[in-house]
Amino acid sequence: MVFASPIFLVYFLPLVLLGYFLVPKKLKNIFLLIASVVFYSWGAPKFIFAILLTTTIDFFLAKIIDASSNNKKRKLALLLSVIMNIGFLFYFKYCNFFIENFNSLFQLIGVGEINALNVIMPIGISFYTFESITYLVDVYRKIHKPLQNFWDYQLYILFFPKLIAGPITRYHEIADQITGRFNSDVFDNLIIGFNRFCIGLSKKVLLANPMGAYTDSIFSLDAASLNSTNAWLASFAYTFQIYFDFSGYSDMALGLAKMFGFNLPENFNNPYTSKSITEFWRRWHMTLGNWMKNYLYIPLGGNKVNSKSRLYFNLSFIFLVSGFWHGASWNFILWGAIHGFFMVAERLFLLKCLDKIPKLISVAYSFLIVNFAWILFRCDSLENAIVLYKKMFSLNFESVSLSTDFVFYFIICVAFSFLLLFKFGSKLEYYFYKPQLNTRSLILLTSISIILFIISISFIYGSNFNPFIYFRF
Repeated sequence: MVFASPIFLVYFLPLVLLGYFLVPKKLKNIFLLIASVVFYSWGAPKFIFAILLTTTIDFFLAKIIDASSNNKKRKLALLLSVIMNIGFLFYFKYCNFFIENFNSLFQLIGVGEINALNVIMPIGISFYTFESITYLVDVYRKIHKPLQNFWDYQLYILFFPKLIAGPITRYHEIADQITGRFNSDVFDNLIIGFNRFCIGLSKKVLLANPMGAYTDSIFSLDAASLNSTNAWLASFAYTFQIYFDFSGYSDMALGLAKMFGFNLPENFNNPYTSKSITEFWRRWHMTLGNWMKNYLYIPLGGNKVNSKSRLYFNLSFIFLVSGFWHGASWNFILWGAIHGFFMVAERLFLLKCLDKIPKLISVAYSFLIVNFAWILFRCDSLENAIVLYKKMFSLNFESVSLSTDFVFYFIICVAFSFLLLFKFGSKLEYYFYKPQLNTRSLILLTSISIILFIISISFIYGSNFNPFIYFRF
């Protein structure tokens, strides 16, 4: 089940909200947990048992870590959890990738092949694996005490607004909210959460989907028929699609969580207005960046290393891991390598150069690098990506026929992607994303949200095209 679907919008969400506010306080977490299990099981009933098994083991391992004063015992419990969670992630997501690559190697040396396994990847496994690990690590580091109630811990992992595609929520960011959020203002949470949800829904349905439809139409063509114009347009359309798709989903997740009294961490902050790749990664998928920084980069030494070469290795390694986290494909690894290369280059000399040039030029530099790298996300293979790159840089620009609808939505995407470059854009964003709790503002924003909600639902019912990109990851 996805947020931008009729079954969720018309049936699941209204019933869950109604039930949540009707049940007594002591049963609200249990009710949300049951709703989250139903939400996940709707499309993948078999995999819910795998999640419940690993989370049960993690719950008791965290208890051991917290209760023990024996450092070896604590480290062993942490290690067992990390091995189990990474092991599950490896099996479901990366097993066939390694089998395919080993088979290619074996073919070269004349050795028999390994049969590929019929492994289906559980939805959202990359996200809840990271959250399981952060729970044990936060308890191990004594950042926060573990949850005492088993069902509260299950809710932390399975809470449906963040279960499928984040934001990746570190345990200490949400721990106190699980049991202590009930005194917050229910009405304000519901209205603010609904408004945020509708912003995300409209970004996904009204902006990402039209960009995705155009991108798919170009990628479905024979590569020989492409020219530089439609190759570049397709790359830009996908760049906007993935942003509005994923940031829209994150807005919906934050809005849903707010309706139930939770404050999840922000995941996006106008990334396409970045003046460097370094800044881009402070603005794009921020919860993944924070996770990588706190649980991988800093343990490797981070910036506090004895040599520049080790610093550059740490940066490169983190982005290779980030690429591989997104998918079991060389395309994703190469995508991570490109970002890692520019992060290192900016540390070496590029940032100094970018600081000296006009802001619009540095924003264009960052956007074009990001756009160039996104092609590796969209293409099914490295060979197809290379073909598209060749078409883009063949300089064979020809006039193409574009629908009025596409041109309209494309202009809207450009406007909303770069709005923050202008002063009025900051004011507009602040008004919609951090509303003042006064009657006039709430009435206006809620009226706009209801209109966007109705339009979005009509678009969903009127179109068969409604993909969600991050299901792949």
